[in-house]
Amino acid sequence: MNARVKLFALLEAQGVPASEADDLVAALEAGAVAGAQCEVAERDRYTGARGEEFREGWHAGVTAVSEALVGIADRDWVRRGGRSAGAAELAVHIADVWQRERADLVRLEAFVRETVLTRTHPHTTERRRVLEALGEAGGLCTARTVELSSGDIILCTREAEHYDPDDLPGFKRGKSDGAPGGWHLAGGSIWSDAGAACTPHSAV
Repeated sequence: MNARVKLFALLEAQGVPASEADDLVAALEAGAVAGAQCEVAERDRYTGARGEEFREGWHAGVTAVSEALVGIADRDWVRRGGRSAGAAELAVHIADVWQRERADLVRLEAFVRETVLTRTHPHTTERRRVLEALGEAGGLCTARTVELSSGDIILCTREAEHYDPDDLPGFKRGKSDGAPGGWHLAGGSIWSDAGAACTPHSAV
């Protein structure tokens, strides 16, 4: 069932119609059984030394198994709209999987929003990463810089289009309050678009 579900999903992703996919899967299943039948048929000759009665029993057993496998292969092909296709069964299974996955995502998002996000501080990289995971970082500034000591890339954590080069931060005004003014901010890093290692902000 797992292999059939994966195969149907792959065929569906490639735009193969359900009826054609059904025939392909049925042919594969019937072919696999037919291949097993061929291997059984090759064991029809008994070369042991246990007498004619044993040899006849061996032949009868091989014949019975071989005929049963042929019947299974034929049945699987004829019933390709039933068990082999499993189209309705597959649809129900996939819908159930998607529903459970959506429920899991809803629970995960609620946990991240209520527990993780509330523990992050404003204008920190950690908070930006959480917002990115929630798909809510689109309203943040796109400017970035490189931390010289580590080489790490730092993204601004302020709102988009906030940048004002004339609104100088506190240390540029001779103050030690650390106020970022209109410059970019991420944790304790403050920078302007004029820096050599900086990628300027974008309105998009």
